[in-house]
Amino acid sequence: MTSPAMYRAGRERAFPGDRVVAYILVGIACALTILPLLYMISLSLQSDADVFAGEVVLWPSDPQFGNFVTLFERVPFARFLLNSFIMAGGATLAHLVIDPLTGYVFAKYDFWFKRSIFVAILATLMIPLFVRLIPLYVMFSQLGWLNTYQGLIMPFLTSAFGIFLMRQFFQPLPDDLIEAARVDGASELRIYLQIMLPQVKPALAVLTLFTFTFQWNEFLWPLLATSTTDMRTGPIGLALFNQEYFTQWNLTGAGAVVLFIPTALIFIATQRYIVQGIALTGIK
Repeated sequence: MTSPAMYRAGRERAFPGDRVVAYILVGIACALTILPLLYMISLSLQSDADVFAGEVVLWPSDPQFGNFVTLFERVPFARFLLNSFIMAGGATLAHLVIDPLTGYVFAKYDFWFKRSIFVAILATLMIPLFVRLIPLYVMFSQLGWLNTYQGLIMPFLTSAFGIFLMRQFFQPLPDDLIEAARVDGASELRIYLQIMLPQVKPALAVLTLFTFTFQWNEFLWPLLATSTTDMRTGPIGLALFNQEYFTQWNLTGAGAVVLFIPTALIFIATQRYIVQGIALTGIK
């Protein structure tokens, strides 16, 4: 029988251009991803003269690191960051509590209308947020939750995607683990917290990254739900540099760099688990 290594070697000899084409496509994808980020960093360090010179400046000759100081002096950007952290952090914590528990119930328990309820939850993925904005706004206005932190967090306490993701990771885990723990006298909550939940760390890392990134970049709902400057979030704070006749692109770029740092740190912290989850998914 031909080993996998021999098969790959024979394929490379038969199609020597495949690897070259693959490297070219990967290089193009990397360039399309990285170049906008690099130009955003360059833009954040440009002076007003560089920005309005009408020429593309790949790297300013005199980097203006003071743009980051001006960013926090011109608008209360520290307050915007705090609001974003509260909104994104609160929603992420809620997802990490509700989504795994709900996904575990759908994966390992049988109850009436289980399939119908799960399909109904997945059906909410087809309802975009802007369709729910008016009912949410009216309801939160009646509750007195507009321009409050609970008003920013409550619409995003859970998601159908998070429940589906956790269910798919819990489902392949053997039921024998649960039965053995029950025989040993473990409660259902202890089985979930100490036996099953540690088995899905890669899924929790993916859920953390996706939820935090989505909530950190959320723009439309905070724009509608807040009315005072002290409750604005970071993405809305960037819009304050858009004036009637021109946009302060260097300060906008500086704000974008600051907003990029937390999501980058979250990705670095969860990267190992995400790669592990991809590997486990491939094995399955």
